[in-house]
Amino acid sequence: MDLRRRPPKPSHRNHHLLKQPQKSSSAAIRRSPSPAPKASDALPLPLYLTNAIFFTLFFSVAYYLLHRWRDKIRSSTPLHVVTLSELAAILSLIASFIYLLGFFGIDFVQSFIARASHDAWDIEDEDETRFLLNQDRRPATCSAALNSSISTSVSRFMDPPATLPSQDDEGLVKSVVSGDIPSYSLESRLGDCHRAASIRREAVQRLTGRSLAGLPLDGFDYESILGQCCEMPIGYVQIPVGIAGPLLLNGCEYSVPMATTEGCLVASTNRGCKAIYASGGATSVLFRDGMTRAPVVKFPTASRASELLFFLEEPANFDTLAVVFNKSSRFARLQKIQCSLAGRNLYIRFSCGTGDAMGMNMVSKGVQNVLEFLQDEFPDMEVGGISGNFCSDKKPAAVNWIQGRGKSVVCEAMISGEVVAKVLKTSVSALVELNMIKNLTGSAIAGALGGFNAHAANIVSAIFIATGQDPAQNIESSHCITMMEAINDGKDLHISVTMPCIEVGTVGGGTQLASQSACLNLLGVKGACRESPASNSRLLAAIVAGSVLAGELSLMSAIASGQLVKSHMKYNRSIRDMSTVTS
Repeated sequence: MDLRRRPPKPSHRNHHLLKQPQKSSSAAIRRSPSPAPKASDALPLPLYLTNAIFFTLFFSVAYYLLHRWRDKIRSSTPLHVVTLSELAAILSLIASFIYLLGFFGIDFVQSFIARASHDAWDIEDEDETRFLLNQDRRPATCSAALNSSISTSVSRFMDPPATLPSQDDEGLVKSVVSGDIPSYSLESRLGDCHRAASIRREAVQRLTGRSLAGLPLDGFDYESILGQCCEMPIGYVQIPVGIAGPLLLNGCEYSVPMATTEGCLVASTNRGCKAIYASGGATSVLFRDGMTRAPVVKFPTASRASELLFFLEEPANFDTLAVVFNKSSRFARLQKIQCSLAGRNLYIRFSCGTGDAMGMNMVSKGVQNVLEFLQDEFPDMEVGGISGNFCSDKKPAAVNWIQGRGKSVVCEAMISGEVVAKVLKTSVSALVELNMIKNLTGSAIAGALGGFNAHAANIVSAIFIATGQDPAQNIESSHCITMMEAINDGKDLHISVTMPCIEVGTVGGGTQLASQSACLNLLGVKGACRESPASNSRLLAAIVAGSVLAGELSLMSAIASGQLVKSHMKYNRSIRDMSTVTS
C-alpha cells in the first residue's frame, strides 16, 4: 500500500497522534490544541441546564398530547379540534424539537461524518495482519477461486457511482470482515444501497471462503427493498416466469404469470386453461373476505377471563369495539370477534376487511387499539402476545379450513366430454373415479388438513412469487377441496375447487417491486382500486382459484391417462450432459 500518494489530512493526523503512547504529560499538553469556541458558549444558561430544560419540555408536552388524543379517540372527538392549552403544547413540542435537533442532530451528523472519514483513513494505515489471518483460515482449495472472485468483485465496485475512491471500498470490506463495522449498518453509513450490497457480498465471500459468482448483483433496485422487503442483501435470485392462459374466468380472459422452476407446471396449467376455454369458461364466487389476528390475554383467574369473554360476545359492545378498531385505517372494518377460553388464557380472534391489502399489519394495528381500550376496562388483563396462533397465520389449522381467512373463493367449470377426450386425453368417468379415490379418500386416509386436492400449492406458490405475495402464506392459501361429478347423463364433467383461505393483496409488501408490479399489471390488478376498494385483491384471489382449477383438471387428467411420468421424463429433465458440465 503506497501511503506517499495520499493528500495530507491535518485533522486525521492530529487524531492519530493522540492514539500514540504519550511520552510525558507535559508533551501531551503541548500537543493538545486549544478548544475552539462553540455556539453553545453564547447561551444565557449553562449548556447542561439548557438541555435539561428542553428535554423535560419535549417529553412532558409529548406525554400530555398523547393522553389528550387518547381521550379524544375514546370520546369520538375529532383530533383536529384543539384547545388553547393543546395549541400551546404543540408549539412547545415543535420548539423543543427544533432546539434538540439543532444542538444534537446536526452535531451528531458532523461527528459521524468526521468519524467515518477518520475510520476510512485509519483502516488503510493499519497493518494487514488481521486480513492475512483471515486468509489463513480459508480452505486451501478455494484460494485460487477466491482470488479470481475478489478481483472481479473489486472491479465491479467501480460500476455504480460512489462518493469515495475505490480503495475505500476495500477498507470497508476489511472492516466488515473484522467486525469493526456491522454488516447491517452499511446502507445507513454509505447512503448507497447497491454499493452496500456489493461490499457485504465481498465480505461474505471472504468470511466463508465460498464464491458467489453465480448470484447476480447488478440489475436490481436495492433502494426499493430497504426497510420493507429484505435485510442485508447480497444479490437476488432469478426465477423464470411463465405464462398460462388465456384463462377464461367470469367472461374475461387473463394471462396468468407463474414463477417456478418446476418443469411441466406452466404447460400443464396452460392445458387446463385451454380445456376450460373450449368449454365456455369458469365461474368464481367470493363468499367471504376477512383477515384475522388473534391475541392471547391472561387473567389472575379463569372466572375473570370468562368475564372478558362475555363482554366481547355481548352484541351491544361490538359497535364500540368496532369504532376503536376501525380508527387504525381507512380500510379496516371489524367484522366479528370470536373467543376461545383455555384456563386463565383467553384467545380473541378478530376478523376484519382490509381493502386491497393482504392486511396483516392493518388488522394487527386495529387489534392493538382494542387491547389498549380493554386495558382500561380490565386493568388486571395481561397481554401475552399480539398473536396467540388462533389466527392462524402460516400454519395449517382447522380454524382456517372451517371458518376461512383472507379471501374464500369457490370456482367451477363444466367441461364437455368432447374436450375431456380431445384435449385432456381421458374420460369423464376416469376423472370422477380418480378424484374420489385420490383427492378425497386418499387424503382422508393420510389425515390431510385442507389437502383434498392434487397440487393446489403448486399453482398458488407460483402465482404468489410472481405477484409479490408472502410465499409462506401458501400453507393456508393452498387449502383446497377439488370436486368432480359426471353430469348430463355422464357425458360431461362438473369440476370445482373451494379455497377458504386465499391470502393475497395488491398493495404493500413485495407487490410494489418492479417485477412483481409488472405481473400484477398484466392481470389488471395492480395497486389499489379507488372506485371500489378491495376489488383488485378479490379479483386476484379469483384468478388464483381459477388457475388452481385449471391445474387440478390437467394434472388429474395426466394421472388418469397414465401420462404423468412420461411427460415429466420428456419435459422435466435436463438434456445437458452433467458429467461434462461438472468436469
